[in-house]
Amino acid sequence: MNGDPGSEKVEDIEIRLLLEAIYSQYHYDFRSYAMASIKRRLRQAREHLGFPTFSAMQESLLRDPALLPRLLGYLTVQVSEMFRDPSYFRALREKVVPHLRTYPSLKVWVAGCSTGEELYSLAILFREEGLEERTIFYATDINQDALHAAEAGIFGVDRIPLFTENHRKSGGKSSLSDYYQAAYGRVAFDKTLRRNVVFSDHSLVTDAVFGEMQLISCRNVMIYFDRALQDRALGLFRDSLARKGFLGLGAKESLRFSKHADAFADFVREERIYQRRFE
Repeated sequence: MNGDPGSEKVEDIEIRLLLEAIYSQYHYDFRSYAMASIKRRLRQAREHLGFPTFSAMQESLLRDPALLPRLLGYLTVQVSEMFRDPSYFRALREKVVPHLRTYPSLKVWVAGCSTGEELYSLAILFREEGLEERTIFYATDINQDALHAAEAGIFGVDRIPLFTENHRKSGGKSSLSDYYQAAYGRVAFDKTLRRNVVFSDHSLVTDAVFGEMQLISCRNVMIYFDRALQDRALGLFRDSLARKGFLGLGAKESLRFSKHADAFADFVREERIYQRRFE
């Protein structure tokens, strides 16, 4: 935009109408996402997809469902890495796993799993700690293309040095290369890592509780939500956790200002790992 206040106001109206249209037509709800983030991503989409205005984008989207997956690629953030923030995974390994060992069976929810980096990190960690066989992982996202990529488990070979270093720093008990095969500039992670994984479309904005979990990991997702939507998601996590179950958030996320804060106790405060209070 040219910085003119009138143009900015028109753009804001167009964006609100576009988000309303996406929700009404396709039931994807971005209306409570942080506006600054949504606006930035929609401007990228408009430019790359070749629309002169958001109104033109809306008109096309309402008539052409094939445009939706392309737009979702901009609206949902697909930036991650395996064992991102290794100290978080080390804390899971050293502090949370001893508690999880006491359960005969485990359910783990990776909410907002993107293209699967965090899921594979947890699957490898659980295998190394001897918990994989008793665990069902639920990997959910609203972006179907991201879910398909997660299920494929294929990543560029150029990303592997960082993944490997993160795995080592997280306290990995083996070589990351034990879990993948490399060919033609890509690596494919062992499909046995997915044998206990359920991949599913699930929205933290509109969908409900679907199981009782011992661990929920939802990292760097809620930073894109406004306060009301953060509260909804945290309420969903509260209701989805078994008593004394664990919730892991991203490094820039917190329960502190949520109306659900009293339902959780700090477990590893510096790593944003919380435990559902026993009530």
